[in-house]
Amino acid sequence: MYPSSHIPIRVLLIDSHQIVLWGLEKLINSESPRMEIAGKATNGADARRLARESRPDIVLLDLDLGGEKGVDLIPDLLRERHFHIIIFTEIHDQTAIDVALFNGARGVVYKKEPTQTILKAIQKVHDGELWLDRRTTGRVFINFLRAGQKTPVDPVTGKIIALTRKERMIVNAFANEAGASNKKIARTLDISEQTLRNHLTSIFSKLEITNRFDLFMFAKLHHHQFSVTCARSESPASRL
Repeated sequence: MYPSSHIPIRVLLIDSHQIVLWGLEKLINSESPRMEIAGKATNGADARRLARESRPDIVLLDLDLGGEKGVDLIPDLLRERHFHIIIFTEIHDQTAIDVALFNGARGVVYKKEPTQTILKAIQKVHDGELWLDRRTTGRVFINFLRAGQKTPVDPVTGKIIALTRKERMIVNAFANEAGASNKKIARTLDISEQTLRNHLTSIFSKLEITNRFDLFMFAKLHHHQFSVTCARSESPASRL
């Protein structure tokens, strides 16, 4: 059912309710050795410390941390280490969800959902996929388009020109196969997963983005610039 691995997925839990933390800990521990608890936090200060010290792979983050907003914590957490954040909440605030995703969250799971959904989301996001329903994906994409209408064309084109031909192929692959795992993308491009990760590091730097969701949105939003720029760079004149 799940891919076997000798290395467990380490999950950091961040929620202001002890009973929720207790339940999640029981659930994650029931999946041993596939998953294990990296730590538990009820506030922002502990969350930042544990994100830095406990080396998690996945962070389950509630949007409501009592007097703090989980959405504001996301950028700080992602600066600490490389891991993926899943929003785990009972709040159906579309604006808060959208902001969390734009800040770098990779998925959303509601507390009312079955326990198997939580476990599946953890596995999928750990594998490099997104965990979003179609409505959320569509809404965020529309908001991204609206925000991008004020983006100057020249700087964007400059970023695209900076990409190598191989990097543009990778961007197109992610745009055409939204939600696909790194393994699947690498297989499609006939390269290793490590080579793909190396290319992604370069792409993220050149496009000034931080995650695959941003890459997907960038490619969709600037599809025309990609087509024009790629055509120019691959024309006979450009090779002279």
